Amino acid sequence: MSDKDPLSSLDEEGRSRISRMFSSCAEVVGAEHVASVMSGGSTHSGDDQLVAYIGLEPSGKAHVAYVLLADSIREMLDEGVNVIILLADWHAWVNDKFDRDMEKITIAGEYLAETFRALLDNPQEGEGAGELRFLSASELMDSGKYWERVLRCSKNMSLSRVRRTFSIMGRDEESSDHDLAAFYYPALQAADIFELEVDIAFGGMDQRKAHMYMREVADKYNWPKATCVHTPMMSGLKGPGGRMDSFDHKMSKSDPSNAILLDDDRDSLRSKLRGAFLEVGNLESPVFEIARLIIMPRLGSITVSPDPKYGQTSTWDDLDLFISAVSDGSIHPLDAKMAVADALSDIFEPLAQHFATKSELMSAMDSLVGSQ
Repeated sequence: MSDKDPLSSLDEEGRSRISRMFSSCAEVVGAEHVASVMSGGSTHSGDDQLVAYIGLEPSGKAHVAYVLLADSIREMLDEGVNVIILLADWHAWVNDKFDRDMEKITIAGEYLAETFRALLDNPQEGEGAGELRFLSASELMDSGKYWERVLRCSKNMSLSRVRRTFSIMGRDEESSDHDLAAFYYPALQAADIFELEVDIAFGGMDQRKAHMYMREVADKYNWPKATCVHTPMMSGLKGPGGRMDSFDHKMSKSDPSNAILLDDDRDSLRSKLRGAFLEVGNLESPVFEIARLIIMPRLGSITVSPDPKYGQTSTWDDLDLFISAVSDGSIHPLDAKMAVADALSDIFEPLAQHFATKSELMSAMDSLVGSQ
């Protein structure tokens, strides 16, 4: 971004609108484009409708971090943004999901769409303001212009530069020297953004490298640059890993024991949280992270229900006080974990109700995940 205030063109209401639009985000890069549109400038498509996009591989069951993505989507929908969820089927194929079986990837894409419908309480779908769209990469790739963009996004990018983006696929930099297709992945992702003419590209912080790659390409060809928005990363239940920028600590559905899946029932949640990292006196815990990012914004409080032999039920509406009580021993760590598990179960109940009407799709997903 420029040194000057990127929101300088906005009045107080415009600034408030951007604040509301991106309130769940950890980072916004290039906010000046959205500010320009709000001040009367042109959108990238030229039709005056702000459009946002997120690309997601249909690669398995959704975990709790998808709730943060849904929060970001909801905030943009509420501010009149049209949001595209790109079901990145060919990207999943390149990334070796489901043994590159496109039929299975398609089923996973249907499940992913239903997950966001449930998380967002079935919003209006379409191309208008405040509406949601689902689009598959297969549809997007039918255009010959798209493949020209892929080649342009690849041109003059060194292999070492591309390797630095491999974390967007959940791979390390040395993992794909035997796989040429993997080196096209960041170019595919950049081409998606340009082809869709989106104003806002968003995703978790693990997608930051792909978005910066896209902005680098845009500078090279003088193409319009989307504002890039990143939601917080969520740690796996085992706690922080190695280097933060390697994202080896993040929650991932590839390790179900280390992740909270959105279809986990109360017993599963209690079992998983029982083994979650929580060290008395250590403020870095995925238990506290879930409370801060997921539970408090939705429920406003956490209720701790210890065995009556050891204490009384208590309700905490101040997260800092809750964490302090765990740290000083006022709340036993196990009771804190069970409180978080039970709160998550309440939050997930609407999803369970949604998928109860789609038993065939869930059975297919259970079969696919079991075969991974």
